[in-house]
Amino acid sequence: RADFATLMASAAVPVNRAESKAQSSAESTLQSSEPTRRRPCACIVLGMAGSGKTTLMQRLNAYLHERQTPYYLVNLDPAVLDTPFGANIDIRDTVNYREVMRQYSLGPNGGILTALNLFATRFGEVTKLIESRASNLRYVLLDTPGQIEIFTWSASGTIISESLASIMPTAIVYVVDTPRSANAVTFMSNMLYACSILYKSKLPLILVFNKTDVCPHDFAVEWMTNLEAFQAALQAEKSYMGSLATSMALMLEEFYANLTVAGVSALTGDGLSHFFEALDAAAGEFERTEAVEKQRQCKQQAEVEAQRQASASERFKADRFEDAGAKVVLDGSQDERQDGAAQALSSNLGILGEDEDEDEDEGPAYYTAADEAYARDEPDEAMERAEYESLSRYLTQKREGGSCASGSTIGAAPW
Repeated sequence: RADFATLMASAAVPVNRAESKAQSSAESTLQSSEPTRRRPCACIVLGMAGSGKTTLMQRLNAYLHERQTPYYLVNLDPAVLDTPFGANIDIRDTVNYREVMRQYSLGPNGGILTALNLFATRFGEVTKLIESRASNLRYVLLDTPGQIEIFTWSASGTIISESLASIMPTAIVYVVDTPRSANAVTFMSNMLYACSILYKSKLPLILVFNKTDVCPHDFAVEWMTNLEAFQAALQAEKSYMGSLATSMALMLEEFYANLTVAGVSALTGDGLSHFFEALDAAAGEFERTEAVEKQRQCKQQAEVEAQRQASASERFKADRFEDAGAKVVLDGSQDERQDGAAQALSSNLGILGEDEDEDEDEGPAYYTAADEAYARDEPDEAMERAEYESLSRYLTQKREGGSCASGSTIGAAPW
C-alpha cells in the first residue's frame, strides 16, 4: 500500500506553481516531524531498600505514557509480589523465585541472587529483543532488587550493565531517600555508596533525591557545594563519626564537582522534566566517552598487533639463523646474530670446498664392464679357464714327482 501511494504521488502533476509549492512545503513539514533515529538510553535504577525505586518507576511509566514517548520497562526483581507498572520484560516470567529457594535450600537474599544469576545467563536474548525494537524506543528503564548489594556487587549485575552498555547508551540512577539523608552521617553513607557504584560501573551516574514532597533536597545540594555547612551539620549532631565524615567529605569534593543531581517526587511527579534532561545529558556523555574509549581501544589493539608482528618476525629470523647453524642468543643484539650466521655459513662453505678438492684428487671413476658383470653375478670364462689350467699343472707335477721331500712345503695354489 505504501509503494502504491508513493507511485501515485510521483505520477501526480501539480496544476500550478502554488500547488507545487504547497506540496513541497507539506513534504518538508512531514520530514521535519519525523523523529531522528538514535539509540535508546538505558536507565538502571539503583538505591537502598525503601528509597522508592519501584514507586519512581511507576511515576516514570506514567510520565512517558502521558507524553506518548516510546519506552521499554524491565523488571529485575524476582521477589516482588506485584509491580505498579506493566513490565515488558519480567524476570518472574523466566525464573521462579520460590522454586529456586526450595531446590537450592536458600534464604531470601540467596534466592534473589541465584535467580538473578540464572536470568543473567540468558540476558543475551533480552538484549537481542531490545535491539530489534531499538529504532522505535526512546528509553529503556530497568528496576532492580531492593537489596542493592545483590545487583551492585554480583557478577550478574556486571553482566547486565555491561551487556546494555555494549548496545546503547547506559546510565545509572542512584535513588536517595531525602528525609533520611537529612542526617549528615546517613548522607555521607549514601554519597560513599554512590561513589563506589560510579567507579565500579564506569557509567554516567545521576543522583536522584526522591521524596522531595516530604523534604526538599536543597540542604543536600548545599552540603555538596559548601564543606563548612556540612561540618556545621556534623557538629550539630555531635556524632562520634563526625571527624571520619569530615575527612571523607574532603575526599569526595572532586566527586561532587562532576556529579549530576536531580530532585524528584515519585508521588507527585515534580522534577521529572529536569530528570529526563539530566538523563539525555548522561546519554550524550556516554556517547562522547564511548567514542574516546573505542579510539583508545583501537590504538591499544594496534600497538598489541604491532608488537605481535615484531615478535613473530624476530622468531622467524632466529629460526632461519638456527637452520643455518648459528648459535642464536635471544638476549643478544641483531648484529651479533647476523655475524654468527655469517661465520656459520662461511664455515659450511669451506667444508664443502674441501670435500670437492678431495674428490678431484682421487681422479675420475668409471663404471667398467667387469663392474657390470659383478653386479649381474655373471661367470668370467677367462678366469675359470686359468683356474682349470693351474689345477691341471698341479696334478701333473704331483704324479711325476711322487711324494714331497721331508720339511718341504707345497706352494699355495695359483688361485
